[in-house]
Amino acid sequence: MSNSRRTFLIQSVIACSGVIAPRLAFADWAEDHFAPGKLDRTLDRLYADATIVESDAIALKLPLIAEDGAVVPITVSSTLGNVESIAILVEKNPVPLAAIFNIAPETEPFVSAHLKMAETCDVIAVVKSGETLYSARQQVKVTIGGCGG
Repeated sequence: MSNSRRTFLIQSVIACSGVIAPRLAFADWAEDHFAPGKLDRTLDRLYADATIVESDAIALKLPLIAEDGAVVPITVSSTLGNVESIAILVEKNPVPLAAIFNIAPETEPFVSAHLKMAETCDVIAVVKSGETLYSARQQVKVTIGGCGG
């Protein structure tokens, strides 16, 4: 086998592995959770008919006014025990579910991220602790940018 043929075969295998590997990484992607729609529909897809209880045990750290809706910082923490997940939803975004984080057992329920917001609306954090869902919300006023422009 010539050296150029061997090089071609090696490069082909490397290129194909770059196409296959991402598909395996996204095998468990919950595409319907991140589908466009209204907030109520998204909550139904995520939690079916479960009752969500407002709680002071969830701390949201968000700006009251976001100068740029394209980059809105958020921090969510909780004093609840046995937290399994934290979901962040933006009420009036085309896709309300911004992120969902699975929290490993015996770790601090704390997440920090940046959101993109379409317009002024509530940001909601839903925390799953055991079999119960808790939430907290805060309105953020968006002045420019965001999902819409």
